[in-house]
Amino acid sequence: MDVVEGGSDNEEKREWAELTQVCLVNVFSRLTYSERWKGTMFVCKSWFEASKCPSLFSRFDLEPQFLAVPDSYLWWNSEFENKIDSILRSVACWSDGRLKEIHVRHCSDRSLAFVAERCPNLQVFSIKSCPNVTDMSITKVAFACSMLGELDISYCHEISYKSLEVIGLRCPNLKVLKRNLLNWLDPSQHIGIVPNVYLNACPQDGDREASVIATSMPKLEHLELRFSKMSANGLASVADGCGSLEYLDLFGCANLTSRSMENAAAKMKNLKTLVRPNFYIPRSLFHMERYGHWRLYDERFQTNAFFHI
Repeated sequence: MDVVEGGSDNEEKREWAELTQVCLVNVFSRLTYSERWKGTMFVCKSWFEASKCPSLFSRFDLEPQFLAVPDSYLWWNSEFENKIDSILRSVACWSDGRLKEIHVRHCSDRSLAFVAERCPNLQVFSIKSCPNVTDMSITKVAFACSMLGELDISYCHEISYKSLEVIGLRCPNLKVLKRNLLNWLDPSQHIGIVPNVYLNACPQDGDREASVIATSMPKLEHLELRFSKMSANGLASVADGCGSLEYLDLFGCANLTSRSMENAAAKMKNLKTLVRPNFYIPRSLFHMERYGHWRLYDERFQTNAFFHI
């Protein structure tokens, strides 16, 4: 590909490949990550070298690519995970420590351990739907990336309360935490896409996670706990420990009553938005032995937990 610069009898042709790296980087910075990765990077050697400039990798965001197509069962296999790991490791290497934001899905402990080594300035870390990310790599990230201000570990069922505790202790500036789970109340939307064994691995320790969040993340302003299995006790601990919360998402939290949410909201003076469960909760989910007939009627039916809140 060439550009013709005319205007005189001696027209001059200049090859794009001969542009300085500074010029190329300036042009590439205006392209999306996908455009660079699938196009410019493979034109020629000089473009490839310019495409690896650290200044182009302060932010790595694959979320638009995931949102552009329907969820696929192919994303949950090891081959796809290996590809994501390879891309993430390359970006972490090329960034030369400048990477501040990561938005990715379906990576594993292998690439995150590398990120922990190479990206000490990480501030926004979003790794959704990662069945092979565990406490091991999250702990490494927590110790290496103390500047974290936003963390999204939604649908990562192998991450436990232990990681949340270390993140809270090692990342004192954390303001945003998204710990949403897959819809265990109506898993039909995931069947055929998410492996059944992973659907059945939905974390059960909602109250313990809530307690850790309350004690180790007092500066949180935004918290998402969709489909958490925490009870009123867990929510009460969050209300007591996270007084700076402005946004709290409890959609799908089937074990909460309207009364417990009202009590919690009353304690959180800075709260601006409270997203309630807002769905029909089947009676079969309730532990009838815990409630007498009238108490069940009073706490569940009267407070509209069976209907849209």
